[in-house]
Amino acid sequence: MPYPQIKRRQSGFTLIEIAIVLVIIGLLLGGILKGQELINSARVKNLSADFRNIPVFIYGYQDKFKALPGDDLAVVTHVGGTPATNGTHGNGVIEGNWDDVVADDTEAILFWQHVRLAGLAPGPTLTTAPDYAPLNAVGGRIGVQSAAPISTMNSGTYFICSTGISGSFAKQLDSQLDDGNTAAGSMMISTTAAPTTAVLTTAIVNSTTYNVCMGI
Repeated sequence: MPYPQIKRRQSGFTLIEIAIVLVIIGLLLGGILKGQELINSARVKNLSADFRNIPVFIYGYQDKFKALPGDDLAVVTHVGGTPATNGTHGNGVIEGNWDDVVADDTEAILFWQHVRLAGLAPGPTLTTAPDYAPLNAVGGRIGVQSAAPISTMNSGTYFICSTGISGSFAKQLDSQLDDGNTAAGSMMISTTAAPTTAVLTTAIVNSTTYNVCMGI
């Protein structure tokens, strides 16, 4: 007598279970994307603050001492700072380049010591300190100078430049602080390879890092 066949129940997920899993995955992905968006927004906000703070340092120092930080002829008397060995003190110009190395001892370098000694900016006042050179919110260099760093920039008495900024952040900065055109206006974007030439907005690559300069 043949044995009766036993019907085996196939295991697996029902459509409802699969739908629930997909919904959960969607929520997790949405949360991750939203979190990344918030992080990026915070970084752009901090980078924007980097640019906005430097004019505060300049005008605060001028209001207090009637002199320009870095160029102050009486910096020893005012804050006990060091006069730059490279530059003409008291001529109303921050001489040197925003990204000068500390050893160059230019007015652009000593600018940071003067505003820090005046209590306007945080950071070490000894130029020999390993972290003396100022960094922006994403770890790139930031600085200020009087000469226009990009040949087509014609607006501004002083120019703030910051490097290591991704293309996506750079475009957002230009939209927030200027006109959204990265090759015109008071804020311009350049490549590190050709820092005197501005890059068109349409040519900006989001993942590439750039120099961002703004005239004030």
